[in-house]
Amino acid sequence: MDSTLEIQRQTHEEIERLERALYTLLSRPNSTHDKNLQNEHKASQMLDRISARVTTLNNLYQDDDVRKAEVNALSAPSQPNDLSEFYSRLGKIQVHYNKYPDAVSVGFDLEIAAFLDEPGQDGDEEYEEEDPIALLFSGEEGYGKYLDLYANHTSYNNLKNIGKRPGYLQYLDLLVAAQNGLVHSDLPKETRTSKDYETYIKNLHGYLLSFTKKTQPLEDIDTRQKNAAIEFDNKWDANEIRGWEDVIESKNLENGTENGGIWCSACQKHYSKQTVYDAHLTSKKHIKAVSKQASSGEPASNPNGSGHAETTYHATQSSAKLRIRNSAYYTYLATELLVALVPILNETKSNVERRFSLTAREREQELLEQSNPTVPAPVAAADGAGEEDEEEERIYNPLKLPLGWDGKPIPYWLYKLHGLGVEYRCEICSDHVYMGRKNFDRHFQESRHAFGMRALGLPNTKHFHEITKIEDALALAEKLKQEGRHEIFEQETMEELEDDEGNVYNRKTYDDLKKQGLI
Repeated sequence: MDSTLEIQRQTHEEIERLERALYTLLSRPNSTHDKNLQNEHKASQMLDRISARVTTLNNLYQDDDVRKAEVNALSAPSQPNDLSEFYSRLGKIQVHYNKYPDAVSVGFDLEIAAFLDEPGQDGDEEYEEEDPIALLFSGEEGYGKYLDLYANHTSYNNLKNIGKRPGYLQYLDLLVAAQNGLVHSDLPKETRTSKDYETYIKNLHGYLLSFTKKTQPLEDIDTRQKNAAIEFDNKWDANEIRGWEDVIESKNLENGTENGGIWCSACQKHYSKQTVYDAHLTSKKHIKAVSKQASSGEPASNPNGSGHAETTYHATQSSAKLRIRNSAYYTYLATELLVALVPILNETKSNVERRFSLTAREREQELLEQSNPTVPAPVAAADGAGEEDEEEERIYNPLKLPLGWDGKPIPYWLYKLHGLGVEYRCEICSDHVYMGRKNFDRHFQESRHAFGMRALGLPNTKHFHEITKIEDALALAEKLKQEGRHEIFEQETMEELEDDEGNVYNRKTYDDLKKQGLI
């Protein structure tokens, strides 16, 4: 059992059988996206096993001393008829199987069968719940068909100085434009050098990398990213990154690092001019900071900016430069991933447009059909390749109309009827864009609009229906308040009361006379 030659022979056999199983798996015709992705993940796992066994085999071949010792022990050239080594090994094998009589040697066969067996053949109705590949994707991703970028879209809209905040469809267009250059290269420099942008682009790159690995398990994504990183380093050193050429220089000029300047260690602040530095020396804030610094035993402020304070200042500048480089680095890597994901981005956009045209009931029905397919197996087998070829057929959609419940473009008259080509913008919803009158009318009762109204301190009542501008909503609220006071005034003046002598007064006059003690 411990024979090096036997381990080598067994490893060679396992590698050969895994290669045969891999060929069988990849040669199967896959009619659906789900089955194709499942087979690719299985193939990736088999490649990992083959790679591990090849590494083990290579290590065994490099250990020449052990192999030579075993070959010499088996050959026994001095005593050709000596079979003691043979019987010694045979005895070990017999002892092993006497100790474990129920041991089976088909474990590797079961491993191969697990890869080649079709899932759900035994009528397992809960196959969708037990599918490990389905657990890798969210519901919005549709088993790897679409991207789920809603969280990244929200983070992008929360960035400062981005100007017009795009809707989700417009955000997808921005990512599709990455094939023409670096993504988000149109953003201002102040935004791209901020900490929020660094966090956003890191999260975007992390999601795209994870999604690409899940949907393309046979692709060597890590090598692609390493090559892109090396290319980025070369271009960054040569200052050839498009859109980032003068970011560091402009940042240094803004902070006054090239002109020197004066650093105040007490206030922990940099002053670009001597006059400004001299003026702040008499301020209460500086005097208080100096006394606090003296009590703590730190060295006093130096007009030349030397010492520990200068080191701290340059460390801060180095941190800012590192942040800028990280932002450019992850932007470059994310662009490399987005270029390969452009077809999926277009499919995602078409799916979002299609869902906009569906009612809530149609969406629920679609989810039920996806979770519980109603087509029986015999019928699906009888229809055969005809329906599968129709599914795989490329849909002709030159007008880029939204897709209906059947996966085909809706009629153009229906597109015009619902007004899906018309944009409706709501300032209360942070300039969110709604495509079509139906979606626009529905959004007044949705959580996004209700949250915006609460942020303004206004009730989301029917009086504010069709109001999309913050200024108009506040003006209407003030008008409603004034009308409410006018109604109270009319109620006070129209209500009549009678005193003990039979005189009739309105409510306001009656209250005034009663306060004066005349009634």
